Amino acid sequence: MARVYATSSQYETYTGVTPAPSDIEVRLRRASQFLDAQVLRLCWYDVDEDGLPTNALVAAAFADATCAQVEWGVDVGDTTGAAAAGWGSVEIGSVKLGRSVTATSGDEAPGRQIAPAVWDALRSPDLTPDRFLLGLVVS
Repeated sequence: MARVYATSSQYETYTGVTPAPSDIEVRLRRASQFLDAQVLRLCWYDVDEDGLPTNALVAAAFADATCAQVEWGVDVGDTTGAAAAGWGSVEIGSVKLGRSVTATSGDEAPGRQIAPAVWDALRSPDLTPDRFLLGLVVS
């Protein structure tokens, strides 16, 4: 079962948007999976039997990071990571942009980027090394 690091009420508190979008549970689950794959798998922190952080400060930082990732998708207009995937040319007024369709993947879409506020949450001074290590790689 996928870990989900934030709730709809945490999203409402974080963003000030009330009520949360009707599909917020799906968005929070996807953002949690994205952060697991892109950031959190490279970190050290204590977990419970479900793989969730046991430290309250770490759990709160993960909730903020997850909410920030969802908010980022809304702000950039790409909640699934599909925007701009495969576009060859775009024209808005007198501005024209073009690139090879074959060189474009979904990973380049704005919704597949890590939100800057994610890093803010995970670099909190409250997350001391005895609680959380960002980017720990061991063998």
